Amino acid sequence: MLEIVIFALVSILIGFSKGGLGGPVPVALTVPMLTLIIEPQIAVALVLPLLLFADAFALYFYWREWDRRYIKLMLLPGLLGVAAGAVALNAIDAVTLKRVIGGLTLLALGFKIASDQLSAIDYAPRRWHGYSAGWASGFGSTLANVGAPPFTAYLLLQPQMTPRRFIGTTTLFFAVMNLTKLPAFLHIGNFDMERLQSIGWVFVLIPPAVLVARKLIDRIDQRAFEWLMMLPLLALSLYLLLFS
Repeated sequence: MLEIVIFALVSILIGFSKGGLGGPVPVALTVPMLTLIIEPQIAVALVLPLLLFADAFALYFYWREWDRRYIKLMLLPGLLGVAAGAVALNAIDAVTLKRVIGGLTLLALGFKIASDQLSAIDYAPRRWHGYSAGWASGFGSTLANVGAPPFTAYLLLQPQMTPRRFIGTTTLFFAVMNLTKLPAFLHIGNFDMERLQSIGWVFVLIPPAVLVARKLIDRIDQRAFEWLMMLPLLALSLYLLLFS
């Protein structure tokens, strides 16, 4: 019963995030939640098909809303980050990975809190900043599904970044990262195909969650919702760090 509830929540959170509600915070919750019931390497892999399914809906809603300059700047470093993350994922044991997930999740929280202050920074863009953000995003996404913070922090520092362009650019970048992770995970052999087949029903929860998120974006306080998501994220990251 607990496994059913957690997988259902994971699907709904992914749908919320891809629909634009809560930004990357709901997605960051998914892997830490799953590590409570399954091995972390399997948890990271099982989230990927759900993300790919949800990416299709997000791309539909934000088609061509992205800024190709930032995609071109960060795409290759992001792909290199995916490769490095896959190597690390294959090399470390389950206990260490839980602690890494906890640490990266805690770091993601710090990025999120800091991002609220980014608009006040007098920032001079440098290309290597984009390279670094792209690599860190690909690496974090592959290892613990927390690649969004460095990417979004970099975008928030850019001039004339409108909300739709921000969401569209983020959507396309991580759709490509997720597609790239698929062959890497298949090569590593982390997919539990039997469990994936048993949870096939959770895919049907994603489209309505995306639609609900789209309806709620302008009707609820986004910042309050994000903070509501960040409280369990903090608790899960500390649990994985201290009690794994």
